[in-house]
Amino acid sequence: MQEDLFDTGAECPGSTGSVEARAKFLREEISRHALAYYVKDAPTIPDAEYDKLFAELQALEAAHPGLRGADSPTQRVGGAPLPEFTQVQHAVPMLSLNNAFEEQDVADFDRRVKDGLGSGEEVDYAIDLKFDGLAINLRYVDGVLTQAATRGDGFTGEDVTENIRTIRSLPLRLHTESPPAILDVRGEVLMFKSDFEKLNERQRAAGTKEFANPRNAAAGSLRQLDSKIAAQRSLRFFAYGIGLLEGAPLPPSHRDLLQWYAGIGIPVCEHNAVVRGVLGLIDFYKKIQDTRGSLPYEIDGVVYKVNDFAAQEKLGFISRAPRFAIAHKFPAQEAITTVLDIEVQVGRTGAITPVARLAPVFVGGVTVTNATLHNEEEILRKDIRIGDTVTVRRAGDVIPEVVASILEKRPVNATQFVMPAVCPVCQSAIVKLEDEAIARCSGGWIKCPAQRKGGLVHFASRKAMNIDGVGEQLIDQLVDKHVVTTAADLYKLGLSSLAELDRMAEKSAGNILTALETSKSCTLPRFIYALGIRHVGESTAKDLALRFGSMEALMAATEEQLLAVHDVGPVVAKSVLSFFADPLNVELVNQLIASGVHWPQVPRYQEMVLPLSGKTVVLTGSLPNLSRDEASALIEKNGGKVAGSVSKKTSYLVAGDDAGSKLVKARELSITVLSEDELVRMCAEAPAGSN
Repeated sequence: MQEDLFDTGAECPGSTGSVEARAKFLREEISRHALAYYVKDAPTIPDAEYDKLFAELQALEAAHPGLRGADSPTQRVGGAPLPEFTQVQHAVPMLSLNNAFEEQDVADFDRRVKDGLGSGEEVDYAIDLKFDGLAINLRYVDGVLTQAATRGDGFTGEDVTENIRTIRSLPLRLHTESPPAILDVRGEVLMFKSDFEKLNERQRAAGTKEFANPRNAAAGSLRQLDSKIAAQRSLRFFAYGIGLLEGAPLPPSHRDLLQWYAGIGIPVCEHNAVVRGVLGLIDFYKKIQDTRGSLPYEIDGVVYKVNDFAAQEKLGFISRAPRFAIAHKFPAQEAITTVLDIEVQVGRTGAITPVARLAPVFVGGVTVTNATLHNEEEILRKDIRIGDTVTVRRAGDVIPEVVASILEKRPVNATQFVMPAVCPVCQSAIVKLEDEAIARCSGGWIKCPAQRKGGLVHFASRKAMNIDGVGEQLIDQLVDKHVVTTAADLYKLGLSSLAELDRMAEKSAGNILTALETSKSCTLPRFIYALGIRHVGESTAKDLALRFGSMEALMAATEEQLLAVHDVGPVVAKSVLSFFADPLNVELVNQLIASGVHWPQVPRYQEMVLPLSGKTVVLTGSLPNLSRDEASALIEKNGGKVAGSVSKKTSYLVAGDDAGSKLVKARELSITVLSEDELVRMCAEAPAGSN
């Protein structure tokens, strides 16, 4: 390096003499060397020389603050702590993936893809590793990294831009002279195993708590309000998808997208492939599973995607997951430990779940001390006893469960589990219906604090009423101190009642009251879901809201009307009827509305019988005007159910161009075949007031 590098008034080497040119030169050099070091693992200069360049740029920017742009490498080191994370609405939702665990699941996925594409030909699939990290959306505007957000609930995430800037493998400015106007890069933030070990060494040396696994360390680093802490954590990023793209053509395939990313400086994992057909998928899966332990990072499976983007668009989405992709998870990691005791937990619906208390054991990256035993029948089937040595695994690498007992290691004093006759929380009788495997507390939320707590936690959860700050710990106190009995009581809380709780400052209490007031403005689907009706999840709540349009109509619905709703069967219908037959539940709804909970009016799709009520419709081929998703929405809006394959239960087959085997089978079964125009005309014949 030359001398006088910090003399900002002197003529700067590597420039035309101006401070601005020198700063530009340094930024480019530092970015080039960072790419070689952090992405290509092929450093071009010694660390000391890199540090000198970095220090010089810092000095220049300190003397001339106007030179410090958002794309400067110095912005990676972290700034002042942030007071909180702001919410970011994703321009394109970050949806989840369905999972495959067995080879048959993969074969079924391949079959569905072929059916959806209407072709019997083998499909080209792109394969990426399923990293054990945190999903992130990066937004580049005119080539400059301007925002980074977590996945959150898929639609809204948290702004973690300052922490993402600390990831040295990420370009703050894309390596291209013609960047897109807007580019949303989807990918995973993770921590390499070696960096994780170094981090825990530092934690031990500092006498602070160690992290359980690299994923927790990566997630915890991104959740730091002080980006200087994140800068010390050696995070990495790999791209695997795309969100919004404006001002540039979309590459034709997933493989082309990754190649484009690599060309403009976005890190891409080298372990990816394009294979043909289901045999290619399984072969790659087995090979990467064999080398999983030697990878520098943790993975819990692989992701298969239809490679061609046009084919992806044709396949579309179902609920919150794409039809063109699936995650093939690795078998759960297992370990052996001892059952110290078997206790029962009471869920929000009264479900009594036996839980094994275990001698601590490390499984799948975490220390496990409890594992579910599901129900009494499962315990008897597996013959699990207190004192047994058992195999424990994390099913899907998520939920710990007891797999089996090792009989040859069973001690003579091992004791069988007996389901208690009364609820351990409220002493109400435990009952079990003949057609159910699960036993339940009969106390209900009025008598049973456990059900009350579970119901309130569900009500306040993000996917329900989304009441920020109202979680398990706060609800435990509110219920235990008899401050809150029902969800309506939450909206009666005041500063004085909250301030009396443990570790509750006036500012925190004020924030909770603000969150409660904000939550009053919700949507009808969220409100229905928040009520915690058994068997009514997010998707069903949305269907009920769209069909009935108001709480009054839903509460007055008959079984016949409920069964006409998409995907509502006898079990769900009876659960809804039973819920609203209880005067206490009706009173709860009325109290919540009286407290100010409201939502925009929902268009009511069914005032009377719709053209496709009770009909099952199958789509095949390419329709001239409607996409597959648009045609499905039209069918469902008019009372029909969309199925993926033709059977005797199929009412209509809607056929477009290149219709294949489904059309042949429909004709064999004498099923009515409709064109797109005929489908649209049929739906247009809906009686007045049906929409």
